[in-house]
Amino acid sequence: MVIKTVCGSGLGSSLLVEMNVKSVLDAKGVAYDSVEHTNISSFNKNGVDWVVVGADVAPALEIDEDKKIVLLNILSKDELIQKLTEKGIL
Repeated sequence: MVIKTVCGSGLGSSLLVEMNVKSVLDAKGVAYDSVEHTNISSFNKNGVDWVVVGADVAPALEIDEDKKIVLLNILSKDELIQKLTEKGIL
């Protein structure tokens, strides 16, 4: 499983989301190939299973909607767990 976390222009918020995703997956014992952060202009959807993105950036991200995990609060691990569970990842 390959997961990308994406933010608008910089890499700060996507790095925070990456760390939260890894933390949650590791705590739940979920195996993954990679979790990496990037910005929207550098994003490449090839080979990506899931994209975790903030609601502010989600509309501009060109990838199938069913592969998007959209967070209203990118810092909330509770919301992240809920969304990962809804997608069947956890």
